[in-house]
Amino acid sequence: MSTLRPKHSPAPDAAAPTSDRVRHLWRFLLGELKPKGPLLTWFNAISIPIMLLGAVLLWIRFTQGLGAITNLSQQVPWGLWIGFDVVTGVAFAGGAYVLTLMVYVLRVEKFHPIVRVTVLNGLLAYIFYAGALLLDLGRPWAVINPIIGNSFGVSSVLFLVAWHFMLYMLAALLEFSPAIAEWLGWRRAHRILNGLTLGAVIFGVTLSVLHQSGLGALYLMAKGKIHPLWYSEFIPVLFLVSSVFAGLSLVVFEGAISRRVFRLRMSPEHHSQHDDIVLSLARISAGAMFVYLFLKLLDFVHGQHAALLATPMGAWYLLEILGFVLLPCMLFLRAAQRRSTRLALVASGMALVGVLLNRLNVTVIAFKWYEPVRYVPSWQEVVVTLAVISAEIWAFRWIVNRMPVVSPPPEWAAEDSGAAPALKYRPLETEA
Repeated sequence: MSTLRPKHSPAPDAAAPTSDRVRHLWRFLLGELKPKGPLLTWFNAISIPIMLLGAVLLWIRFTQGLGAITNLSQQVPWGLWIGFDVVTGVAFAGGAYVLTLMVYVLRVEKFHPIVRVTVLNGLLAYIFYAGALLLDLGRPWAVINPIIGNSFGVSSVLFLVAWHFMLYMLAALLEFSPAIAEWLGWRRAHRILNGLTLGAVIFGVTLSVLHQSGLGALYLMAKGKIHPLWYSEFIPVLFLVSSVFAGLSLVVFEGAISRRVFRLRMSPEHHSQHDDIVLSLARISAGAMFVYLFLKLLDFVHGQHAALLATPMGAWYLLEILGFVLLPCMLFLRAAQRRSTRLALVASGMALVGVLLNRLNVTVIAFKWYEPVRYVPSWQEVVVTLAVISAEIWAFRWIVNRMPVVSPPPEWAAEDSGAAPALKYRPLETEA
């Protein structure tokens, strides 16, 4: 199968005047703004109206306040935008730190073909979902305070999460930056960035472990507000462990879609190793889910919550644990035994639903479950969330269609054997 290589900016003569190089870069970027595929598609027809409506609703939110389009209140200040966009979205981005850890620290080379697209997924998830914090802040202009030193809250978990989000986005951008340099034809910058990326990976993994658990630590102080079946002193650990199989499940699920949509852009290495990579991720996900189930069982027994299973919330809890954790765990194992990528895809979808359900239970559904009037997201909140997801997919598609993410890079980058270990394409022997 022939591979469709993205268009790269041919670097002008280094001796050329700076003005000529700037004009060359400007013309190249203008050319890249042109659509790379048909405009009339089902996804475009659905997502464009959603994003336009979302933009109108955000204008209303920032000009008239949160109360104009949300059902949030002083009693329920965090709703869908925090529970889904931030708490769940960051968990789904966990594949980036898990895979970079395995490839560049543990040297599991089989995952190398998908590491760049996974880093891109993680970077975009943090930009769009962590950026959704701005939507939920009553005074969004104050978001800079933890950064500039105005009212440092060094004992606050939110202070830790804010700094880690910002630093991890910078680390993920640095990890992905060699692809940008290859796209723009910046050879010297490419060599420098390749040398820096391994350090960025280690730094990013450290930050991820801390803030994935830090998101759970936010709810440690809400013991009387979260249903006992979901509240636990292990919440930080449970959030960290669930981010492992959530991120890897998204890699499997997104990889199946990308293989169909971007099949002509994928390198031969990516195509040939796809099934083996998916089945290996299925085994790892099953192991992480087993650890998660063990911790949940330990917490359940220690908390003596057996009597709560006879209540409606107990039935909801069993649906989450048995239907969307235990069952996909077994399906992952079965997929690995039968070497069935289709079964692994089904299991990954169920696991993603399970993580979504758990995070929404902790943050919304099981939060103040005893109140006579419960928080229900408004239709405007749902539309804004869908608009954020649509915008992220548009950004992902735009980048993959132009930069060497799943496709081979320019020859000069593939032949750059003197570069330090980094997120770069390694040609097959038949391509060398």
